[in-house]
Amino acid sequence: MTMRSPRAVVSSLVFVAVSVPVLAFAGPAAGTGVTEIVLPGAPSEGVSLDYLAADRARHRVWVPAGGTGGVVVIDTETRKVHRIGGFPVAEMERNGRKRIVGPSSATVGSGFVYVGDRADSSVCAVNAKSLKRGGCVTLSSMPDGLAYVASTQEVWVTAPRERAILVLDVSHPAQPKPAGRIALVGDPEGYAVDDAHGVFYTNYEDQDRTLRIAIPSRTVTATWEPACGEDGPRGLVLSADGRFLMVACPDHLESLAAAADGRILSTLPTGAGVDNLDYLPSRRAVYAAAAADAVLTVATLDEEGALHAAASLTTSQGARNAVVTDDGDAYVACGPKGKILIVRPALDPAGAH
Repeated sequence: MTMRSPRAVVSSLVFVAVSVPVLAFAGPAAGTGVTEIVLPGAPSEGVSLDYLAADRARHRVWVPAGGTGGVVVIDTETRKVHRIGGFPVAEMERNGRKRIVGPSSATVGSGFVYVGDRADSSVCAVNAKSLKRGGCVTLSSMPDGLAYVASTQEVWVTAPRERAILVLDVSHPAQPKPAGRIALVGDPEGYAVDDAHGVFYTNYEDQDRTLRIAIPSRTVTATWEPACGEDGPRGLVLSADGRFLMVACPDHLESLAAAADGRILSTLPTGAGVDNLDYLPSRRAVYAAAAADAVLTVATLDEEGALHAAASLTTSQGARNAVVTDDGDAYVACGPKGKILIVRPALDPAGAH
């Protein structure tokens, strides 16, 4: 997800939280179990969407909505939509194509949600309850993924342009501040945090490698080979006990022996275009949305680390990066249509392996 530098910031950092009535709800295809929420302010050509964040404790999904200059917060119980506006946006060129970018990632911390913005390389704190903003910090490089590390009260930011992880101190949750840099030798992509064992995971997308990093010492302690191919590994999720690490390859899932030697235990096809993943511990279920093949795959993880296909549902071209609520609903970013798809797979809560 490395991107070229923005040409110009075209809005100032003034945050406004507003409530917006629930917008369109309509299934894109009959019988798929899919409904839609149109993102406020989305232009007809779509929105640049990347990482979403599920705040399961507060029944909310956070959607950094790129070039709209806003973050959309969806109440997953009522489907009410709130928009926090005023984030910086900028014109950027990638692969010869210009687009407007802005907020692109979020992670849920202790009472605050942290939002990364590609337009000005900032990370800002937003109160998770009131939706009022706190302080912001400007990074040395454009943020990609954000991960809250509860054990150290930090936010770790993957920065592929800098080949580094940038660490923020959020011990004062409303005021993030720089707290260090972990130099890497590849482009970090994806993240998973094992607070109980003091471990952070990321990938080298450009080298087809998965890293285990000790959180206290900030040192790489293992490098594994997920065998995703030349397009490299993408997102990561971890089982609740820390034994198994699920890796998103562009067209399949893998389960690695995280508590041992990182060997591949299981693979499962997903369709093409998988990026980030999510995991629902109560059902031992992994959710992977394939953008190119327009399908959401749900897999269950057994006690030996094997993945088993549980559901496959049609979504829409470009739909990716699902996050899941406690009741098993997947919220999927569909940037080309400027929408969030809500998918409810027919899963048996007792059916996990």
